[in-house]
Amino acid sequence: MNTFSKASRRVPGARVPRGALALALAGTLWGAPAHGEERLTGPLSAQVLRVLDGDTLEVRAQIWLGQAVTTRVRLAGVDAPELSGKCPDEKALAARARAFLSARIGAAADAPGQVVLRDVRYGKFAGRVLARVETPRGEDLAGGLISAGLARPYSGRRRQSWCVDAG
Repeated sequence: MNTFSKASRRVPGARVPRGALALALAGTLWGAPAHGEERLTGPLSAQVLRVLDGDTLEVRAQIWLGQAVTTRVRLAGVDAPELSGKCPDEKALAARARAFLSARIGAAADAPGQVVLRDVRYGKFAGRVLARVETPRGEDLAGGLISAGLARPYSGRRRQSWCVDAG
């Protein structure tokens, strides 16, 4: 049985709660394995609504006929500096990482960009999923950030500081 909200059944494309992308597809449509094991291999086409920072996007993904979800997606395998970082260098690098991502996606205020989501799974923090994210031309966004020196490879362990110690 489909567990989408009544509102999303009545109104095509209605908003489904954040984090519902992996749950809706991996759990509802095909039978769910244990929560931490759920994955959706994709590809899923998604419209970028906002670039939140250097490694997180807000997207609207079409998951089924007349069904779309809006959720936050963290780029898998990468750690970008935080806009609310601990030092001016981190904040500046974070702004450059976000601008880089926006440019690669082609996102503008009047024309949201498109991306392709692959290997979608639950993120470490509630409210977002983790996925490999590519441009429609196949460019891996995490790899691009790393190559440009705006992010580091990340495997889920403790994050390194982006601030250089003066001492």
